[in-house]
Amino acid sequence: MILCDTGVLFSMVDRTQPRHDDCRRAVIGLQEVLITTWACLTEVMYLSLGKGGWAMQKQVAKYLVDGLLKIHEIQRDDYGRLFELMEKYQDRPMDLADATLVLTAEKTGESRILTLDADFLFYQISDKTSFDIIEI
Repeated sequence: MILCDTGVLFSMVDRTQPRHDDCRRAVIGLQEVLITTWACLTEVMYLSLGKGGWAMQKQVAKYLVDGLLKIHEIQRDDYGRLFELMEKYQDRPMDLADATLVLTAEKTGESRILTLDADFLFYQISDKTSFDIIEI
């Protein structure tokens, strides 16, 4: 299981993205299930709708249906932690989707992440562990 950010998911389905081929190769080469959050999936679906309509959204949906992509559910008890993270990293600034991925890392113990977002070089998991950003 590897954490996956919005940019990688969007690049996988949008052939016009500069890192499209790199992202697809990385995911295929890893042969592991990707885990993301509803916040990231919402961003990807929104971007996909605007860029390629339902046809592009359907590609993202296929990742879920086929089990390549799983969703980590954020629990109500964790909402406060999300906003603590956003406040801590307000200088970046951290958006909600990034906060959900940091929280998911804290909850699952998974520090490996596929991302195109340099902010993950600065974010830390609760035990002060840095993210292991997988090279794309």
